[in-house]
Amino acid sequence: MTMIVVSPLARIGEMAVWHKAREMISLMAKEQAFHRPGVIQADRHLLLNMNDIAFKGTGDLVAPDEKHVRAIIDFAAGWQQEAPLLVHCWMGVSRSPAAALIAALSLAPEQEDMALARRLRTVSPQATPNARIVEIGDALLDRRGRLVDAVKAIGRGAEADGNAPFVLPVRDNSNG
Repeated sequence: MTMIVVSPLARIGEMAVWHKAREMISLMAKEQAFHRPGVIQADRHLLLNMNDIAFKGTGDLVAPDEKHVRAIIDFAAGWQQEAPLLVHCWMGVSRSPAAALIAALSLAPEQEDMALARRLRTVSPQATPNARIVEIGDALLDRRGRLVDAVKAIGRGAEADGNAPFVLPVRDNSNG
């Protein structure tokens, strides 16, 4: 089963080793330094510098934009899928769940957006996907508002302490 592991920054090393991940997407503010786990090769690591905000024009903060989301889609297309893809941000609650949704839909566009959003809520009661990333991904993947509506329908996640990694299957394999 093709899986995306979503993690807070504090647990990326553990999650990379535990799940045998070899590829990683990092969604971090520019000033947040961190070390890439040794099991992730530099050429299979996508670092996207952005803040966890939903709109542009917030001082010096960098809002997610089309080039960031396009990079997620392109990286997912090159993902070998022999091992889980690790996606992380600071807390593992907003930017990385949004990126996981975009990656999953880019790889399995036939799936229903609502089913994917419900699968996210099942594996992560805390996830509150970044609305801007979701909106841009919806447009780039030609979902015609279905992903935006699905994420709105599952609502805000439960309060989170930034210590709840989870695994999102790219496809629903419960029916065979």
